[in-house]
Amino acid sequence: MVLEDVCELIADCPHTTAPDEGKGYPLIRTPNVGKGRLLLEGVHRVSKDIYDKRNMRAIPQKDDIIFAREAPAGNAALIREGQEVCLGQRTVLIRPDCEKVFPEYLVYYLLAPEQQYKLLGTANGATVAHVNLPVIRKMPIELPDIDVQQKIAGYISIYDDLIENNQRQIKLLEEAAQRLYKEWFVDLRFPGYEDCKIVDGVPVEWGKNKLDEIADVIMGQSPKSEFYNKEHKGLPFHQGVGSYGARFVQDDTYSTSFTKVAEANSILFSVRAPVGRLNITKNKIVIGRGIAAINSKSGFQSYLFYALKERFFKDDILGNGAIFASISKNELLNQVFVIPDEKIMSAYEKIAAALDKKIEVVDMQLQQLVEARDRLLPKLMNGEIEV
Repeated sequence: MVLEDVCELIADCPHTTAPDEGKGYPLIRTPNVGKGRLLLEGVHRVSKDIYDKRNMRAIPQKDDIIFAREAPAGNAALIREGQEVCLGQRTVLIRPDCEKVFPEYLVYYLLAPEQQYKLLGTANGATVAHVNLPVIRKMPIELPDIDVQQKIAGYISIYDDLIENNQRQIKLLEEAAQRLYKEWFVDLRFPGYEDCKIVDGVPVEWGKNKLDEIADVIMGQSPKSEFYNKEHKGLPFHQGVGSYGARFVQDDTYSTSFTKVAEANSILFSVRAPVGRLNITKNKIVIGRGIAAINSKSGFQSYLFYALKERFFKDDILGNGAIFASISKNELLNQVFVIPDEKIMSAYEKIAAALDKKIEVVDMQLQQLVEARDRLLPKLMNGEIEV
């Protein structure tokens, strides 16, 4: 039996791009395809007309699976109730036959190591960069009874619910710090603002400084690829900033050649499309040419993070609406920020840093849940754990 035997359809995506219109229906590109669930943070959106055109082959519906053929290849996510989406490039729509396979089980089945190897592995042990449609359709499968499928999916889904809850907590905490930044430093409703004189839109005791005056900035430089590895040799290497709301970078590739290094708790800033995307590093890493590492000279790191986030409020876009395909070192260093007096800055930093500390704790719990789920998944799929 192969995958297409238990599916009503396996349809490729349109081989065209669709620009982000900012509102409308979610356009599911490969970075939006998580491990089991769609990642809709920062998703591109399109109009009803584009939605209809991209869904001419099939309209994605509840319990369908979207599979990423590349970048990153192999991820699969289930469409849930209320999610009206259309396919971006390099994705495949899989519609399970619910009389033969439980949809939630199938998405986890596709993510299990054995199936990932069938889809992504090669005879010499390398991993393919993309998966062709015939490989997906003809992937050999073995399925337990439906009732067993439902039990297995239920166990794994508990972890995914907890992971999603932690992700939601992180977002709420970050939004609280960002709202406070906007209230105090954009709307100028900071403590004591009633008695403060404003000149040229800035309180008299505040200043305006370029980024290079308030922060140390290291521009990334990529080592040669011959130094890359996956075996934890050297330091973690990051070529670009993580995508779609991931606050902390996740180490995957390592390098034994150290060119430019970012210390722990550095702000990582994407200097090319998408410009302005931010991450924070938990440990020392090697940074490639797509990244700048930024650290406050005065120690107000939380303030600096939310100031950058406010300035680059959407990927590629500055607060004044200018769009950057990339940003040079000089352009970045010459960005001007309003800097409050030390009393107000310290008051904000105390609150924001406390929220950031809570985010670190929740993220640590989240990573533990992810690791536990990923250990459980293959054991349930290969029968090592009975249900």
